[in-house]
Amino acid sequence: MRFSFLPIVILMMPILEIAGFIIVGKAIGLWLTLALVLFTSFLGLLILRLGGIGMVRNLQDAGRTGAQPADELVNGAMRVVAGILLIVPGFITDILGLLLLSPAIRRFFWKAFGPRVVVSGSFRQSGPQTGDYSGFRNGPGAAGKSKVVDLDEEEFHREGSKGSPWSNRPDNRDLPKP
Repeated sequence: MRFSFLPIVILMMPILEIAGFIIVGKAIGLWLTLALVLFTSFLGLLILRLGGIGMVRNLQDAGRTGAQPADELVNGAMRVVAGILLIVPGFITDILGLLLLSPAIRRFFWKAFGPRVVVSGSFRQSGPQTGDYSGFRNGPGAAGKSKVVDLDEEEFHREGSKGSPWSNRPDNRDLPKP
């Protein structure tokens, strides 16, 4: 059985945060400590708002170009975690949140934990696209798999079905009556 330090860190975090408040409060005073906590919470909200919009924009750009959006997803997720850590009152979480805002630290975390992450799914854009269609299932490049039947006007005719309520309507004159 593997031992994990995560529960210990989670249980010790409030004690460490209180100790951080005491140390910073003694160093800079009560009002500046409270102002700093409010400022970092506001900064966290701002990062969440702007980071979310930027992440959506970057994911859309990656989808349009057909690139794998894994890097954009990871960077965006780390920015979201950084914003949440900044919102939580406390100086240790603020330091961790500010560290996650650094691109070098994000790259380090991605190199450390990236091989454990599996991204699956199709990232192709639906709808009409330009470019090479050979990778699509029923596109022009898929030989023998197309469900499109190309008929001339004289080869096409409609047959009414006996149980259809639409075949006996007066506005459908081109349909033969059963």
